[in-house]
Amino acid sequence: MANIKEIAKKANVSVSTVSRVLNGHNYVSDEKREAVLAAIEQLNYTRNMNAVHLIKGKTNVIGVMLPFINHPYFSRLLEGISASALQKNYQLMLCQTDYKEEIEIKVLDMLKMKQIDAVIICSKHLPLDRIEPYTRYGPIVACEDVGDSSVSSVFLDHYTSFYNGMRYLIDRGHRAIGFCLGRSSGVNSQMRRKAYEDALALIHEPVREEWIFYQTYRIEDGVKLMRDMLQMEERPSAMLVTNDQVAAGMIIEAKKNGLTVPDDLAVIGFDNQPIAEVFNLTTIDNQLFEMGSSAFQIAHDQIMKTRDEPEHRELEYRLIERFSV
Repeated sequence: MANIKEIAKKANVSVSTVSRVLNGHNYVSDEKREAVLAAIEQLNYTRNMNAVHLIKGKTNVIGVMLPFINHPYFSRLLEGISASALQKNYQLMLCQTDYKEEIEIKVLDMLKMKQIDAVIICSKHLPLDRIEPYTRYGPIVACEDVGDSSVSSVFLDHYTSFYNGMRYLIDRGHRAIGFCLGRSSGVNSQMRRKAYEDALALIHEPVREEWIFYQTYRIEDGVKLMRDMLQMEERPSAMLVTNDQVAAGMIIEAKKNGLTVPDDLAVIGFDNQPIAEVFNLTTIDNQLFEMGSSAFQIAHDQIMKTRDEPEHRELEYRLIERFSV
């Protein structure tokens, strides 16, 4: 394989001129630039990018840790991350983990070994105390509230947004309210459950575990959930569903069984995904695109050393009123 010395010899220029052409510097005459490019083509030269990254000390690649890639929540986050990454000429390495700790550790090890410049964590299983030591190797940004951790974050106040969703249902006369989540162990899920319990306590209603559903992610999960509810002797008059896809599945199955929304069952979703508008679904917009974009911006600022301290950025939520409540 040809090297830059051979290119310089063939183009009759200095090695530094070849280097400037390869790195896109402007201070090269058009004549010399054309000679170098012609020599590169004739010698079939390909740059060793590993060597370039080693010299520059960065790869222009950011790892994105996420449990699934085929889920609208993470797809919307990725849209925000990738839009900002494209503007800054960065590439993304998608690291699907299925919430397995050993895979999450492998992603963090890539940061340690300088294979990537930063890690954006869309969702995780690892506890923070196992992630924080890796911040010495590069920026790590989590898309959840991590308090005053050394891991940077961009997040929504899940307690307040969920509590206000509950209050919205209560103010419209509902007392029998259920809810469903993805994971039971996640930080966001725990905050949402606390908001649910606090809102029920305010109206002196007990928490009914049979009205709480976990592991709900997709439309088919909403269909199954609704079928299970239809078998209950007593069922909720309203559901707060932390996923618009699941909420849509519930509405589809409810209507198949002769129920009307919102008269027989009121439903609030989360995320404000396109499907929410299709189903006239009242939902809570948690600004996923903006969250992804902000996560990239924080990571990029830390890579470029414009900010050394961890940053924690809270986003606002919005209740989008439609016709499912």
